Amino acid sequence: MIRLSINGETVSVEDGSTILDAAKKLNIEIPTLCHLELEDFKVEHRLGSCRVCVVEVKGRRNLAPACCTPAENGMEVKTNTLRVINARRTMLDLLLSNHPKECLTCEKNLDCELQSLAQDLGLHRIVYQGEMSKHKIDLANEAIVRDLNKCIMCRRCETACNTIQTVGILSGIGRGFNSVVGPAFEKPLADTKCTFCGQCVSVCPVGALTEMNRTYDVWRALNDESKHVVVQTAPAVRVALGEEFGLPPGSISTGKLVTALKMLGFDKVFDTDFAADLTILEETTEFMERLKKNENLPILTSCCPGWVKFFEHQFPDLIKVPSTAKSPQQMLGAVIKSFYAKKVGLEPKEIVSVSIMPCLAKKYEASRSEFAPEGVRDVDIVLSTRELANMIREAGIQFEDIHNSPYDNPLGESTGAGVIFGASGGVLEAVLRTAYEWVTGKELEKVDFCEVRGLEGIREAEVMVGGTPIKVAISSGLGNARKLLEQIRRGEKSYHAIEIMACPGGCLNGGGQPYIHGDTSILEKRRQALYEEDRMKPIRKSHENPFIQKLYKDFLEKPGSEKSHELLHTHYLPRKNF
Repeated sequence: MIRLSINGETVSVEDGSTILDAAKKLNIEIPTLCHLELEDFKVEHRLGSCRVCVVEVKGRRNLAPACCTPAENGMEVKTNTLRVINARRTMLDLLLSNHPKECLTCEKNLDCELQSLAQDLGLHRIVYQGEMSKHKIDLANEAIVRDLNKCIMCRRCETACNTIQTVGILSGIGRGFNSVVGPAFEKPLADTKCTFCGQCVSVCPVGALTEMNRTYDVWRALNDESKHVVVQTAPAVRVALGEEFGLPPGSISTGKLVTALKMLGFDKVFDTDFAADLTILEETTEFMERLKKNENLPILTSCCPGWVKFFEHQFPDLIKVPSTAKSPQQMLGAVIKSFYAKKVGLEPKEIVSVSIMPCLAKKYEASRSEFAPEGVRDVDIVLSTRELANMIREAGIQFEDIHNSPYDNPLGESTGAGVIFGASGGVLEAVLRTAYEWVTGKELEKVDFCEVRGLEGIREAEVMVGGTPIKVAISSGLGNARKLLEQIRRGEKSYHAIEIMACPGGCLNGGGQPYIHGDTSILEKRRQALYEEDRMKPIRKSHENPFIQKLYKDFLEKPGSEKSHELLHTHYLPRKNF
């Protein structure tokens, strides 16, 4: 242990700790901007590039950045001297001098860490006037807006992209005044191997990286009397949306969510969980066929578009192992534009299909050409959880006070297996619930497969299905997915089924969710809420959903049928790895 004093108070910390770590133990607040710590995922970004966290250390000539300066025995630290305060103010003044002055219209207004620090330090005027760097705003994709004019070179996004996700497209580029973080040669994200997972957006402290906002397009559709506007909501949205309105993390807001959407004017409110149940029937059928033939194993779940694009770029040699089943978003979009359109007597082009997703890659996924048969997209507009919250506020809806409403049928009834798709391990658990009963012909009394649950980046389990041991693995975070797939590629590991989600922890930590500002304990509360919703469901196995059964009887015939493959399955494209 290391003993040191901070502002006259003595504290002991483990060897390897920083001054910032020691200050936290004493509840002494040191402002930070570039520092990023995600404890549950063992991620620390301690570059010390912003110098906002400087402190005085006795015996040292220069101020030390607290976030990356190791604590030492006998060290005496001062965090609030005049010299320290002046240095911090100067660093922020310099950042503000080259930052756009458009806070009122910025996507991160009132959620910007630079703005908050300027307020905390009492900076109310621009001290250093002069030339500002200018960069073209990247609007060339449907998921992420990249405005390098707002980049403060904290390099958090670089850590998210390169260290956590191992996608590897972001780094410091340019020199001196024009230095920023971006792809090589400032390429648009659309021209890179970006997966659009949005983890860079989640950690950006300012408005340099934000989602492509489509709320105005939805408002316009809702006010177009010639359009029939329907919406679907993903599992993870219902356990995070409440945070935007002051509800505790982990609050289950399913009923309020539906009511709010109906108050906004949507003609029908459907549940993506319904399509999650549909996904299970298609994916389990495919899994059992592969298992019987002992080919193209392990089957990889394909619900996550960020993971799919990562796979297409980085593992094209394994292109045959992902399930061909579409994601629940795209399945429901296809069913809405075919089965539902026919049911209500509308042409597909007369329906505007909106989805509310925790994920920014879903915006990209909806734009893929294979999901626009005859030029009509299955899903027209994708909004993030944050975008929906803004719409609710704009409409003056008091979210915390509204009553609960049910989803609209026939596409709103779901099981507990559908809702756990939002947590890492949930898709695989839902598959196991159905596969067990289909293989054995017996009722599964204990539906909780707790061995596949958790927030750990890689988990393994062996599950008995009808006397057959099924080896499975679960991975969340693309860096962990890479480790797992490289082991399979080298023949070091062998499984029957693998679930992969691009975002650490799964969809509950998607790039479009309310910002957690490094507090990963929020993710555990969201995860527990999803399993609580599962426990409250009267039906907890996808194949027992009566509305799914009726959809097959009236329209799709059976899982794996020709009609099912036409509407509910897809193909993948090997892509260049740069």
